[in-house]
Amino acid sequence: IGKTKVFLRAGQMADLDARRAQKLSNAAKTIQRKVRTHITRQKFLALRNATITIQTSCRGRLACKMYESMRRQAAAIKIQKNLCRHLSRKSYQRLQFSAVTLQTGSRAMAARNVFRYKKKTKAAIIIQAYWRSYKAFSYYRKLNRAALVTQCRWRGRLGRKELRKLKMAARETGALKEAKDKLEKKVEELTWRLQFEKRQRTDLEESKEKEISKLQQSLQEMRMKVDEANALVVKEREAARKAVEEAAAAAAAAVKETPVPVEDTEKIDRLTAEVDHLNVSLESERQRANEWEQKYVEAQESSEEKRKKLEETEGRVHQLQDSLNRLEDRLSNLESENKLLRQQALTIAQTNKLLALRSRSIMQRTESARLAELRSQSLVQRDNTEVEGRAQKALNEKQQENQDLLIRCVAQQLGFSKGRPIAACITYKTLKQWRSFQVEKTSIFDRIVQIIGHAIEAQDNNEVLAYWLSNTSYLLLLLQRTLKPSGAAGAPQRRRSTSATLFGRMTQSFRGIPRGVDIAHVDDEMTNGVDNSLSHIEAKYPALLFKQQLTAYVEKIYGMIRDNLKKEISPLLGLCIQAPRTSKVSSLTVGSAAAQQSLFAHWKGIVQSFSNYLILMKANNVPSFLIRKVYTQVFSFVNVQLFNSLLLRRECCSFSNAEYVKAGLAELENWCYDTTEEYAGPAWDELKHIRQAIGFLVIHQKPQKTLDEVSHDLCPVLSIQQLYRISTMYWDDKYGTHSLSPDVIANMKVLMAEDSNNAVSSSFLLDDDSSIPFSVDDLAKSTDQISVSEIEPPPLIRENAGFSFLLPISE
Repeated sequence: IGKTKVFLRAGQMADLDARRAQKLSNAAKTIQRKVRTHITRQKFLALRNATITIQTSCRGRLACKMYESMRRQAAAIKIQKNLCRHLSRKSYQRLQFSAVTLQTGSRAMAARNVFRYKKKTKAAIIIQAYWRSYKAFSYYRKLNRAALVTQCRWRGRLGRKELRKLKMAARETGALKEAKDKLEKKVEELTWRLQFEKRQRTDLEESKEKEISKLQQSLQEMRMKVDEANALVVKEREAARKAVEEAAAAAAAAVKETPVPVEDTEKIDRLTAEVDHLNVSLESERQRANEWEQKYVEAQESSEEKRKKLEETEGRVHQLQDSLNRLEDRLSNLESENKLLRQQALTIAQTNKLLALRSRSIMQRTESARLAELRSQSLVQRDNTEVEGRAQKALNEKQQENQDLLIRCVAQQLGFSKGRPIAACITYKTLKQWRSFQVEKTSIFDRIVQIIGHAIEAQDNNEVLAYWLSNTSYLLLLLQRTLKPSGAAGAPQRRRSTSATLFGRMTQSFRGIPRGVDIAHVDDEMTNGVDNSLSHIEAKYPALLFKQQLTAYVEKIYGMIRDNLKKEISPLLGLCIQAPRTSKVSSLTVGSAAAQQSLFAHWKGIVQSFSNYLILMKANNVPSFLIRKVYTQVFSFVNVQLFNSLLLRRECCSFSNAEYVKAGLAELENWCYDTTEEYAGPAWDELKHIRQAIGFLVIHQKPQKTLDEVSHDLCPVLSIQQLYRISTMYWDDKYGTHSLSPDVIANMKVLMAEDSNNAVSSSFLLDDDSSIPFSVDDLAKSTDQISVSEIEPPPLIRENAGFSFLLPISE
């Protein structure tokens, strides 16, 4: 078969003519059969009409006779009914009159009896009320008198206890003041000794340097003298040798013995003696040089010993300074406790103004004791102001250095330890150790917030965003578990320190700790013991504000990651709603594996984006609760985009396109199944609109479906407007099937008209929800296990003594 012509083989034309003749004979037979059937049916219809006419006349006559007999019977029955009713009403009226008469008499007698009984009861109640009132009033006066006595004695007892506590605090304050004065004297004495030792040491070093320079100069002079003496001795020996040779020559010439002149021998002896003297002086000078060198070495050794003693003295001075700081800390703690006790005593005095004279006298004594304590405390504070100022300044500088080191450490990407972010755990432990949560004013929170804000400026770097989302969410969980507002209802009232200075914050950890206990060791033990139930901390306004800022950053980073994922898959969603043109051919013929892969490349790209983000967030230990929320909202976005495109584009409502989208949704379902419920959560349920719409498009026998089946069984989520839109836009490019029946579509129009009259929104498009779908409480409830123990500190702060509390217990 070609495009315009048909070519036949040999013999095929005869076969086609035979078939055509057979087809024509069969058609003639069919026409004859139909004509004979028509004639026979006309005869039958005429006979049937005549028969019906005769039967109608007979049946009408019989019906008239039956109606006449029935009318007579009905009239007789009506007459009988009226007569029976008249007789029955007469007997009923007589009986009713008799019954009413009897009831009136019996009810009057019963009413008289009830009235008589109520009168007696009222009198008895009045008597009982007066009697019980008298008894209750008597009991109330006795109870009131007993309560007043009990309250007076109990408040007196409390007042005596408060008085004893104030006296003990005053005695402790006095003892601490004496110890502090002694330590100050010792510190001043040791400081004076240290300065004196330093001055002696400098003087000794200067004198040693002078002596060493003198010795070196004298040694150089002696060496020069020895060199000159050696040169002189050599010259004298040469002169003596020449004189001897000259004398020997003269003797040989005279051939006679002549006595050697005495002058030459004496000169030689003199020179020899002088050389010996120079050798002796050289040896003596060498001995003196060796002695001076030994003295120099001894002086160096003595100076080294004195330097070591000086260092030991400085160490003792530092120890005494630390002990003085501890005593000042305890003194400040006692001052805060005394203030708290005075406030409690003042509240007791205000509430007990209406008590008996005894309680008033007790409270007056307590007030006088409090005033005396205030005077003593003011004197102590006036004496300690200067010392505390110096210590305050030193601790402020040290604390500022520690804060800078912590900020530099947190700004780095420290990684994770056992699934927990190291930066969040170190930040929380450090702030808790410094008691930054309990102060009225601090700048550390603002600096941490600035670090986080600077780190997330690059909104496209998902790895950095995931890292900071993990850290901020974990730190927020720690704050949610431990922080509570100051003075919260239902919380046990504990002893609080009112010191808001940095000196008071740094020294509050020494309160109530016995001597010899390591503070960092105790803190680590407490941290390791409360892995699942962290201790509560009464937070001040800066800490609560920091928690709110941290919540805002968690929501912001969460929204940035979610929006980045939406931006990445948005171009692919526009291509996923409509099947490529090759899909029509591939649906009829089986294609190759490469063709199938290219057909679903867009859906594979979406699944790959989901997997990449999941791997990134799991690598940065983002809480599974936040991962579920991200994918739930992203799947909702996918549902909105695909469903709205389906409603707005008629070419997307075809049968083959619905099969393509259904296969792509199957890819997403497989991804959700492989991801497990822990990370995917209810994300698959967010695609219910597009799933039900695609399921409606791919079903067969749509004209046989009723409106109830479609709206309640097939598509319960879709509205009538959406169903009407899909039904009217549907077209089958594969099998040529039709949409719903015209009756169902007409019913849909009627329901849509009623909805428009009832002021229901006529918009059939979905809206994307970009809000934050969780709160801090939801995040806290989703996480059961949370701990900050066994976290290895980074090398930047590991060797710093100010962060020793971060080290594990074994170290």
